[in-house]
Amino acid sequence: MNDSALAFYKDRLQKHQQTASRLKSRLGASSLMRLAVFLAACGAVYVLWGNFQLMLPFLVVLMAIFLFLLSRHTDLKRERDKFLELIQLNQTEIHILETGDFSKLPDGKKLEPAMHPFSRDIDLFGKKSFFQYLNRTSLKEGREKLAYKLHSNDTASIPEKQQCIKELSQKTDWRQEFLATARLVKTETKSTTITHWIREYQSFVPKYTTWLVPVFSLISLAVILAWHLDYIGFMQLLLWLFIGIGITAFRIKKVTALSGDLAKVEDIFQQYHRLLGLIESENFESAYLQKIQRSIRSEKSKASHIVREFSKAIDALDQRNNFLFGFPANGFFLWDLQKSYAIEKLIEENRDSMGAWFEAVEETDALISLGNFAFNHADYAFPKIIDEPVIRTKNLGHPLITSEKRISNDFEIKNGNFFIITGANMAGKSTFLRTVALQILMANTGLPVCAESCEYSPIKLITSMRTSDSLGDDESYFFSELKRLKYIVDTISKDRYFIILDEILKGTNSTDKAIGSQKFVERLVETNSTGIIATHDLSLCELSENLEPVENYYFDAEIVNDELHFDYLLKTGVCQNMNASFLLRKMKIVRD
Repeated sequence: MNDSALAFYKDRLQKHQQTASRLKSRLGASSLMRLAVFLAACGAVYVLWGNFQLMLPFLVVLMAIFLFLLSRHTDLKRERDKFLELIQLNQTEIHILETGDFSKLPDGKKLEPAMHPFSRDIDLFGKKSFFQYLNRTSLKEGREKLAYKLHSNDTASIPEKQQCIKELSQKTDWRQEFLATARLVKTETKSTTITHWIREYQSFVPKYTTWLVPVFSLISLAVILAWHLDYIGFMQLLLWLFIGIGITAFRIKKVTALSGDLAKVEDIFQQYHRLLGLIESENFESAYLQKIQRSIRSEKSKASHIVREFSKAIDALDQRNNFLFGFPANGFFLWDLQKSYAIEKLIEENRDSMGAWFEAVEETDALISLGNFAFNHADYAFPKIIDEPVIRTKNLGHPLITSEKRISNDFEIKNGNFFIITGANMAGKSTFLRTVALQILMANTGLPVCAESCEYSPIKLITSMRTSDSLGDDESYFFSELKRLKYIVDTISKDRYFIILDEILKGTNSTDKAIGSQKFVERLVETNSTGIIATHDLSLCELSENLEPVENYYFDAEIVNDELHFDYLLKTGVCQNMNASFLLRKMKIVRD
């Protein structure tokens, strides 16, 4: 357990709970103030009823105060909600660090790609998976980007990735502020759908709106003033109101359609401008994060300011749905045309940039999970990237096994070497294979690995550890295995891969399996491939006598006082102790 990280989360939890409590009190006071203004308006109507010329300005003033208090209340509620999310974030981290239970986090099972080089074999997605352990994303698109980073098998620019993750690991409060703000996005509409809609949007508000709206509004103010001063009667005022309603009615269907589309994405614009602001205002040193900052720069204004203007314009157009406001606003100020034109202008000016802005937010959301992981595992080692084709680790362990139970091993393998690992059942072979696979995956992603130290020459990963038959495709288990091995042979011919195999050719008889396995390993050695194969077939170990790149290692088991003991330590040589018969007798499945 990382005690310093735990102390940090507990400290922030206490502070955020205190702030949330203060905001709750302020929200209560704000509600009372709004109620007082509403009652004052009701009193004004009662007292001044019949004197519309005096009542109207009084109500306008009270309405302005009420709208200000409403806006202030909305901001307080949003701030309170953000701190509630911050509380939950820290409670989650405390729970995981203290108990090791991360089962309530999204498991990403739906994000698992089909026919992948390693995903299914190493439990990358699903319950108790590495993705579930790592994932802290707040946005759906952020989760998708995080999943891609893990399964992309990308070995490029690892030092730059490491620099980015190291920097984010130190920006603890900034990370949490970003995640809490992003969690306030409630819409299910994908940002790619929004950017496509923006790119394809066809304007409908006529250009003459730019002069019609201000001229009409000035005339409206003059008419209202004339009515107030008794120069014209109420019927003339009403006539002008309906002229304005008539002008807006010509495009009411298109305005209603636009308003409906924007209502689905309003929440994204409200929160994304805050997220963009967090990215813009932070001082980043790593090249990768600076590149993200550059992608949201605009010549005219900051991306956060433009998206905020978009959000305000959407909110303003939405006021048309309030009849008490929308009817007079359209009648006197052509509200629908005015706000629709403002939105269309923003779309026209920024339709080519919006996608990059959303991309920056979602990429940052994914990167924060990597930074959070590095912060929570300060004792892990960032691999030193070297030119020598080798993996060299000291005390390498599996990150999903708690430190109290984890048994670590030193491991070194050079390019072209192929290790054959034998061992008794449950001795740790499969766990070790997944440990090595995860070390490669984590190193390629830029993450620190669960080891005291690591030297690493980047290499892609491919595995064959789990194969199943397919009744739907009318495939036998053995044929599925053959397809997987064919897939591996074809793939390694295109690039450099680290190969991990676990008990291949299980779908055939032992003699055929032994011969086939030997032939397959010989084929891999001929291609100068690097990798590991775990097997119970001791005859496979004989390959080391004729093939110099092949080396034998094993995991041992001992029977002491009629009990089975494992040390889970990797040793040089061939395993001599198997335990299947002992376990069958011990569990009383068979008789002595």
